[in-house]
Amino acid sequence: MGRYIQQNESRSELQQRLDAELRAKAAAKAKAEGGEGGGAYAAPDGVDDAEYLRGTKATTTLAPAWVAILIAVIVIFGIFVYQMSR
Repeated sequence: MGRYIQQNESRSELQQRLDAELRAKAAAKAKAEGGEGGGAYAAPDGVDDAEYLRGTKATTTLAPAWVAILIAVIVIFGIFVYQMSR
């Protein structure tokens, strides 16, 4: 039969030391790479230079128009099928 050991902490001392060491290494690496935020994670998409976006425009919200067009096509198709089945 196994022994039941009551654990007061959710993490052991070894886990806490390893976590502290890994955090220190990550902070040192981020500082060495020259960024406060930390390397590739500073930009959400990982792109540092967004020059390729210059001259482009944001898309507009045309979802209601596309929904209306889709409904119109479905209605026209339904009428066509109804007329052909008479």
